[in-house]
Amino acid sequence: MNKPKRTAISVAAAQAALLFSGLAFGQATTTPAAQPAATDAKTQKIETVVVSGRRAALQSAQKIKQESDEIVDSVNADDIGKLPDKSVTEVLQRIVGVTIDRTMAKGDPEHYSVEGSSVNIRGLSWVRSEVNGRDTFSANGGRALNFEDVPPELMAGVDVYKNPSAEQVEGAVGGLVNLRTALPFDYNGLKGAVSVSGNYNDLQGKWSPAVSGLLSNRWKTDLGEFGALLSLARSKTTTRTDLWQVEPYYNVDGTHWVPKGSQWRDSNFDRTREGTYGALQWKKADVSSSLTYFESKYRMHWDENALFSQNSPFNIVIGSDATYGANNQLLTGTLSDPTDGGINFGADTRYMTRDSRTRDLGWNLKWKASDRWSFSTDFQVVRSKTNAFDSTVATGLQIPKETVDLTGSTPRVVFDASDLAALQDKGNYYWAFTMEHLDRSKANSKVWRADAKFNFDHPVLQDLRFGIRLTDKDATTINSTPSYNWAAITQTWQRGWDINHLAYLNDPRFNAPVTLHEFKNFFGGQNVPSIYVPDVSLAKGYPGTYADLHKYHDILCTEQHGGDASACGAWAPATFGTDPLGTNEQHEKTQAVYGQLRFGWEDQPMPVDGNVGLRVVRTDMRAAGFMVFKNNAPTTSTTGVPIPVVAAFSKALDASQTYTNVLPSLNLRLKASDQLQFRLAAAQAMSRPDFSQMQAYTSLSLDTQKHTLPDNTVVIDSVSLTGKAEGNPMLKPIKSSQLDLTGEWYFSKTGSLTLALFDKELKDIIVGQSATVQLTDGSGTPVNFTVTSPVNGAKGHARGLEIAFQRYFDMLPGWLSGFGVQANYTYVDSKTKPYSPVLSAFCAGTSTGADNLNLNVNGCDTDGRTFGNLPLLNLSKNAYNLALLYDYGPISARVAYSWRSKYLQGVNVNGTNGGDGRLANGTGVAWALPTWSDAYGQIDAGVTYRYSDNLSFSLEGQNLNNALARQLMQQNIGYMTRGVNYTGRRYSVQASYSF
Repeated sequence: MNKPKRTAISVAAAQAALLFSGLAFGQATTTPAAQPAATDAKTQKIETVVVSGRRAALQSAQKIKQESDEIVDSVNADDIGKLPDKSVTEVLQRIVGVTIDRTMAKGDPEHYSVEGSSVNIRGLSWVRSEVNGRDTFSANGGRALNFEDVPPELMAGVDVYKNPSAEQVEGAVGGLVNLRTALPFDYNGLKGAVSVSGNYNDLQGKWSPAVSGLLSNRWKTDLGEFGALLSLARSKTTTRTDLWQVEPYYNVDGTHWVPKGSQWRDSNFDRTREGTYGALQWKKADVSSSLTYFESKYRMHWDENALFSQNSPFNIVIGSDATYGANNQLLTGTLSDPTDGGINFGADTRYMTRDSRTRDLGWNLKWKASDRWSFSTDFQVVRSKTNAFDSTVATGLQIPKETVDLTGSTPRVVFDASDLAALQDKGNYYWAFTMEHLDRSKANSKVWRADAKFNFDHPVLQDLRFGIRLTDKDATTINSTPSYNWAAITQTWQRGWDINHLAYLNDPRFNAPVTLHEFKNFFGGQNVPSIYVPDVSLAKGYPGTYADLHKYHDILCTEQHGGDASACGAWAPATFGTDPLGTNEQHEKTQAVYGQLRFGWEDQPMPVDGNVGLRVVRTDMRAAGFMVFKNNAPTTSTTGVPIPVVAAFSKALDASQTYTNVLPSLNLRLKASDQLQFRLAAAQAMSRPDFSQMQAYTSLSLDTQKHTLPDNTVVIDSVSLTGKAEGNPMLKPIKSSQLDLTGEWYFSKTGSLTLALFDKELKDIIVGQSATVQLTDGSGTPVNFTVTSPVNGAKGHARGLEIAFQRYFDMLPGWLSGFGVQANYTYVDSKTKPYSPVLSAFCAGTSTGADNLNLNVNGCDTDGRTFGNLPLLNLSKNAYNLALLYDYGPISARVAYSWRSKYLQGVNVNGTNGGDGRLANGTGVAWALPTWSDAYGQIDAGVTYRYSDNLSFSLEGQNLNNALARQLMQQNIGYMTRGVNYTGRRYSVQASYSF
């Protein structure tokens, strides 16, 4: 009997099985084909292979990695509009070397983002984004796309490039993320697809819908072949986050460390994401062209209700029931504050909206002039804008005591009957404060590039690619001034000098609407008492409702001053668009040229190929802004230290600079066999500063320290010439010299084991430090002001390794052969070294601003002790992904676990900073704790059942392990729990039809 014949694919699978312990990685669903005519009365069985589902997506992604000229990892959609996760950020976290941050905004890690926000590659945040190979961005003061804004349903795949070539656009020290969409010529003819899904949030008990569709076709005519594609997507997601939180610990008595209290909050997040993508293609003979339009819209509404401690830490009295840990930190106990009339809380209602839109129009023309020469040109216009409004209105609350339990995995507040009664008594609540923030950003870019390629007829030289690229970009961001305008209505510290008492809710004069907010299903079933918070209409009604609330202060202030209303300052809203301090206007033009030679020794026993190139880019930056100088010196005659004569001024300024970067690169590949290859990549890379770091607004001041003699003579003891820059328009790019070594074993079409070692040597990292601004006095003598500003002030490194593995167990019989695994691990070590270190053992002063360099760079505890030796932000030393896969017959499934170790979120950030610290000698001091995200791992799963070739159904779940996202604050008593976020599980069901 003859052995059955097999197709090339199954033969390759069998060979790979022998190579790797009898196991192959790649799905082969075999079906018997029609029997051919018998020869010599013998029949032959022919096996055909159908690869689909996640296995097909892995196969195409692996092919991209294996054949790429550069080091790249990819994720491909396993069906039209079907990336494996619900957001692009969540897709990216599956890629080796990529991690995502789950906070809503930089500088505010208190607020959690369920779907993730920013992306880091190999621990670095300097990431560039593209759509179909073209640079794109969001108008947020940065240079990359807000990946959470992008509908994943429009994507055909995502590629992450980790070491650049000269041909690629500069600006990616961390790496490059390229989002790929389909083109009409990707399909043979008419193609259509539609998906409808429902998303369910377990914590809220709510459903939200999503729908997407694609239609594409191509036609042959006398004028050439034409193609058209249209893809639309719209999804709505609603999530909730519950948070238990602990205030920082203070050394209240020289021995014991006690937090101001523990508290809780819940926040509800609703977002609507819409996407439109259209593409036209044309080809005739050796000429082809395409026109693409991509638009993403993102509308978000977020509201929060919170109870938070705001009493004086050194007035806290610790009950006799207190217990302490090994470092004398409070574990359990009752806190009271008789000095201030009780434990003081804030109870707020916060309302925030953001509306963003990015539009990207691109045109490309290609001409293959001959067998040797080909040319292309590309033109792109990007327009992006975003508007945000953030409003908080708060009541205050005083109760006799608070009992905390900090021993469990989540902090708790324990209530007895008297506590519950106090929380329900309106007479304990008062109108506390308001805080508004507004911002509006827009960014526009025009890009033109022209490229040529010459093919050699040579045994080694393959082709020479060269081209030019010109860009013109404008970006304007307007923030309210102050950015977050906190304003007291009535506060306990105002009593006796500004107001006669607080504006209590049970006083009929102060009858603005409030709501008894219930924390339903808190943490999935905990009982937390209700609290009185301002009605959301007060937050949404800015500025009118704010003005009405602040009249409560005016009533009490007038009473305090015996009816004299002129002694009470009126509330004023934050300015918006009228104060130069709030406006950041940037203009950037670049001109780049590159040349890249591809070569290969293909006739060697172990072929070597690669490319070597050079990219030279010139950047012209211009920032429009203001400089303000205030002279606070006495106007009377003085003696002592002379005072420079510099007149006060406020003037517009234009700051500009030009710099050129020369960026060589080398990519080599050695093919030890058809399955085994090695790469070496070396390059110099750069990433330009974010526009938010380059604002041209500087405020200078001349201040004096003086004393007066008995004869009224004013003696100047010293003169201080200081200032603050909101940004630095003279910042240069962060630079990196980087090296990669990889070993890649592709033992089947979807089976591989890869190892990468990398080293990025960084310089000109941007940090806050002192710089000098020079003015001239009346006689022309230079006067130097010491100004705090962002500077290129540090060097460092990020180095580590990546390991990735995937395979299917095809050697198993029957349905068991559908199982597979996918795993990857990343290790990154980082270090920064300031050019001018500012580390000292203790912080000084009570400023939490940018002028307190030691505090901002190194962090300080509430007792003034400095930390230092901090890693790069958002960098986890260890991260890994594990996935169990299944593809057999009509079923395709995945269970995936993503984990990353703890990482530094920030140093001087909202919630873990303040000016009420105290040195051992009793002197007040500012403090800012390094705030960390603790290690976090999440299980997601999905299963798809293909009912027919056209119809499939899917069920997916996110955070199935109900993971808690824990935040830590670094103190000298250890890494203490700052907060614990609970988001619950999410589910989605989807039906998809294609033809």
